Amino acid sequence: MSLYHIPVLLHETISALEVKPDGVYVDATFGGGGHSRAILERLSPKGRLIVMDQDSDALANVPQDDRVLPAHANFRFIHNFVRYHGFERVDGILADLGVSSHQFDTGERGFSFRFDAELDMRMNPQAGLSAKEIVNSYPAADLERLFRDYGEIPNAGSVASLICRFRGETPIETTGQLCEAIAKATPNFAEHKFLAKVFQALRIEVNSEMTALEKFIPMAVRSLAPGGVLAVITYHSLEDRIVKNAIRDAQTEGLVKKVNSKPILPGEQEISDNTRARSAKLRVARKNGEEKR
Repeated sequence: MSLYHIPVLLHETISALEVKPDGVYVDATFGGGGHSRAILERLSPKGRLIVMDQDSDALANVPQDDRVLPAHANFRFIHNFVRYHGFERVDGILADLGVSSHQFDTGERGFSFRFDAELDMRMNPQAGLSAKEIVNSYPAADLERLFRDYGEIPNAGSVASLICRFRGETPIETTGQLCEAIAKATPNFAEHKFLAKVFQALRIEVNSEMTALEKFIPMAVRSLAPGGVLAVITYHSLEDRIVKNAIRDAQTEGLVKKVNSKPILPGEQEISDNTRARSAKLRVARKNGEEKR
């Protein structure tokens, strides 16, 4: 398995997708490609796999395989790319919402406070505002909102105020400067956990992750063939709530049926082997209609 990224809940996800050899599948968040490779192992020469990612670094690792159809795009555009590649519907869709190990471990991308680097955090480095631009331009109230809503930080107001005070003296351009700016609000007994929440909140805002997720689920359901499966792996409560509610709404409309009433969680061994799996939750839904073709 590639060290680019260790796939989370791999066995459970592939099992849920019930991969058919001649089927058409979408890995909507290719990342390190671990889930995609497991799908490819189960596809015949007639099967097809669309792989999507907005990060060009990730797509550089796409397998050289005639069955693979890459798409450099955010997963919110899934229905467009399913049609672009010539398919009316697909048999299964996977989305793993985690940031890949490669992104965290590549210091210059600015995703992690473990490296002193330019504060960027864009999944697609050519699109949108960087984290640097956000912390230097957002009003205090908007900073407080994103830290409260996306990071679930109790003292979000203090963090926002400290950032505004620091940038009044000098621009915040690096991860190290951001950590310095909020040092007075950072608890000594839980520094790592606190900074992880701050960086998570900024990353979500930079990449409009919640908006993209809200748009993705209905488009994914629309893209599935009758009997097709949607499998989504989330990593924090806000993501999971969006997925849970979107699947519930689709079920109320008669479009899908939940496969698991409660999320599937990683086992103790997986968490021990890969600590980034500890907060993962897998939710699965099946498109209503006639039996799988």
